[in-house]
Amino acid sequence: MSLEHKFHEWYNVEVAAAIDGCKIHGHEVNSDSGSSLLFLNKSAVLCVPKKGHIAHYPRHLIHCFVDDFRHNGEHDDGLVMRAELFSISPSEEQLAWEIKCRSEREVPNVQSSVSRWLKWLNEE
Repeated sequence: MSLEHKFHEWYNVEVAAAIDGCKIHGHEVNSDSGSSLLFLNKSAVLCVPKKGHIAHYPRHLIHCFVDDFRHNGEHDDGLVMRAELFSISPSEEQLAWEIKCRSEREVPNVQSSVSRWLKWLNEE
């Protein structure tokens, strides 16, 4: 993924300082926006470099939703599947990490992400 130098610097300085000492269990990156979601022991951290925004969401307030449009016709905009991690938070501060696919070939990638999410959500 190619990010502007200033965003690399932001991740290496600001994000690294914010999560210093935290164990990262996994991460996902939105290659279109450069945003990332970090999975820590008991929370997730959303990093949005274009806004300089770092948000923390406790794991017990995060839900996973999956919409599979293959069995009841494709969604109006051509989606085959959509998965989302969503937080119960004030509306301006909600987590809405979403992955979508418009091709059957991409479904396993979405399913793999959902599997990782659910594993993390259910860890003791």
